[in-house]
Amino acid sequence: MSKAFVVALLGAESTGKTTLANELGEALAAQGQRTAVVAEYLREFCAERQRTPRRDEQRAIAAEQTRRIDAATGTCDIVIADTTALMVAVYSEHVFGDTALYAEALADHTRCDLTLLTALDLPWQPDGLQRDSPQVREPVDALVRTALTRAGLAWSVVFGSGALRLQSALAAVQRSMAMPAPADESKRWHGLCDRCGDANCERHSLFPRPSGQRAGARRGYRAACGEPAERRRLASRRAHGR
Repeated sequence: MSKAFVVALLGAESTGKTTLANELGEALAAQGQRTAVVAEYLREFCAERQRTPRRDEQRAIAAEQTRRIDAATGTCDIVIADTTALMVAVYSEHVFGDTALYAEALADHTRCDLTLLTALDLPWQPDGLQRDSPQVREPVDALVRTALTRAGLAWSVVFGSGALRLQSALAAVQRSMAMPAPADESKRWHGLCDRCGDANCERHSLFPRPSGQRAGARRGYRAACGEPAERRRLASRRAHGR
């Protein structure tokens, strides 16, 4: 039996990962796909112990998240992972200044078939021990993007609220399952997103640029992509020649 198609959801706190994972799982199951949603083990850890993990506990949490994802791949067609070990590595760096978990976490993450990064366009909401403050979202988002970029791993940004966020994720999943990535990555079209300056921004796929429209033009790119505000401002200035 072949292993399942694994969709990894990454993103800073309070960006809707858990809600999206469950909704995405339900939507795919309704389409006839045997789907499993792997919950975030860190949430379970904090609930059981009524505290956040110590630095020395981070590696075991990352390993358990990977183990649960691997276990699910042999029982269904699609696995939706509500984070992977990579998010544990990111928070280990953000909270403890520890980068030792990245190598193993990234190696584990390469087994995922699609990475969805949740944008910062949802309002921050408290959620017990797992939430810190709105101020940590942009630094964490930047760390995730940096880790993926350095490892040469592609991702798709998921944005919008409610049904639009789910539609954004479903579009990325369906496109990824139906269309294999080109062997020569240089042949992929690249453009400038007016909100983030990221040539790989998912918004380019969801909102194709009209013929003759210059890169970075605002028409068709109305939703926020979740890139840190300063980078959005710089990209906007570049797009308008300032």
